Amino acid sequence: MMKHLYCTAGAGMEELLAEEVQHKLCATQVEQISGRVFFCSNADLHTVTQLKSAERLFLLLRKAEPISLPNNPAKAAAVIKQRVVGDPDIWKQTLLTWTALQEELQGSQQRGHKRRREEDEEESLTVADESTRTLTSSTHLLKRQNETNKESREQTPSFRVSCRCSGVIARSYTSQRLGRIIGMAIKEHLGWKVDLKEPVLEVNVYLSNDHCVVGIPLLKHPLASRSYMKHNGLRSTIAWAMTSLCPKQLNDCVILDPMCGVGAVLLEAAQEYSNAVFLGMDTDTSQLQKAAENLKASGMEGRVQLIRSSAMEIPLADGAVDAVLCDIPFGRKFSCSSDMPTALPRLLREMERVIRVGGHLVLLLSLQLSAQLKKTICTHKNNQYLNSSDTNNVHTDPSNTHNESTDTPKTLLISSLQAQRTHRVSLGSTDAFIHIYTKIQTQAHSH
Repeated sequence: MMKHLYCTAGAGMEELLAEEVQHKLCATQVEQISGRVFFCSNADLHTVTQLKSAERLFLLLRKAEPISLPNNPAKAAAVIKQRVVGDPDIWKQTLLTWTALQEELQGSQQRGHKRRREEDEEESLTVADESTRTLTSSTHLLKRQNETNKESREQTPSFRVSCRCSGVIARSYTSQRLGRIIGMAIKEHLGWKVDLKEPVLEVNVYLSNDHCVVGIPLLKHPLASRSYMKHNGLRSTIAWAMTSLCPKQLNDCVILDPMCGVGAVLLEAAQEYSNAVFLGMDTDTSQLQKAAENLKASGMEGRVQLIRSSAMEIPLADGAVDAVLCDIPFGRKFSCSSDMPTALPRLLREMERVIRVGGHLVLLLSLQLSAQLKKTICTHKNNQYLNSSDTNNVHTDPSNTHNESTDTPKTLLISSLQAQRTHRVSLGSTDAFIHIYTKIQTQAHSH
C-alpha cells in the first residue's frame, strides 16, 4: 500500500533524512522543508519505523498553501474549516488508512513477541513461562487496541489537536487558540469527538508563512527515542548522522571513539555496520559503566570493547584504526569544557596519529571549538605558508582576531587531514558542527 507520510527532523537533519528515506524505503515524491520531510513509500510500516534520522513519523492528511486568517473570529473559523479541514472524505479515508497501519504495526509487534517467546523457550523453561505470561498480557493489550480500532472504523473517533504556528499567523493567534478553533471546526465538520486526555487520534497542525500541514502520528513515541539506550547521552539522531556522514562504508573496519561517554555514537554505528570492530575509551569510570549497560541493553556487548584511557594518550599504535568518531565534550554539563579549546590541538594530533592513511576523522564540535579546529588543521591551500615567518598569514579565517603564533604553536599545526564536509546541526538549545576529514598522508610528529 502506497502511503503518504512525513517525518519531523531536527534543524540540519532534513537533507540526511531525505537521503535516508530514498535509500532505505525507495521513497518517491521526496520533499523537504524546514523541520519536515515528505515522501511516499510502499515499504512496510516496521521498515519505516527503523529510520534513524527522523524525530516523529506522521501519516500525511493535508499539505496546502499557507493561509491568511482574518481578525474576525467567525470569519477565521470559516477559513480554517475550508482551508485546514477541507474535504471530509479525505479525513475519512485517512482514518481508514491510519487504522490499517495500526493493525499492521500491532501484527508486527505480536510476531516479535512470539519470536522472542520461542527464543526464550529454547534457553530455559522458566524464561519461557515468563515470556508466555508477557505474551498473554501483550495479547490482551493488542485485543483492546484492536477493539479501539474497530470502534474508530464503525463510530466517530475521539481526537485532540496539537498545533504549532510561526510567522505572520503567530502574531495574531497563539498555538492554543488556533488549536481550539481547528478542533471546533473538525468537530462541527466531521462529527468527531473531542477528548483532550486519551483520544484515539492526535491531529497535528503546522501553520507557517510557507505551509499548512496536517498529519496524524503513527507512533506514540518518537523514532528518535531508541529502546536500546538505557542511559541517554548525545541525541541518537545526531550520533547516527556522524556515522552516516563518514565518506566510506565502515564494514570490516576498526572504529574508535576516544571520548565515548555512554556510548551513543558507537551504538549508532554498530547498528549500521555489522562487521566492524568498535573501541570506546573514556577516563570516567561511571561513564564507561553506563556505556556497558547500554551495550548490554542493545545486545552489542561482544561487538564493542570499552577501555579506560585518556584521549590525550590513546594506547594504540600509529595508523591502527580506520575511523575516529568523536563528540568532543562542550557545554555546561561537562566540567572540562572551559579547558577544551586549549586541549583541542593535542587531542586532534593524537586522534590523527592513530588513523591510517585513507582513514577518516568525524568530529562533533561547538561553534567555538569549530573555530579553534580551523586554526589547528591546515588546509592544502595554506600549507604553503607553514614555513613563513608571518604566522598570522597561516590561516585565512576572517573571524580569527587573535595572534596565531600564541594561540596555536607551529608544532601543533596538522596538515595531514583533508576537509571533506562540514554539516551544521541543532542540539536543541545550541547548534554544533559535524566536521569530516580524510587522512591523506602521515603527519610528522614532534616528541
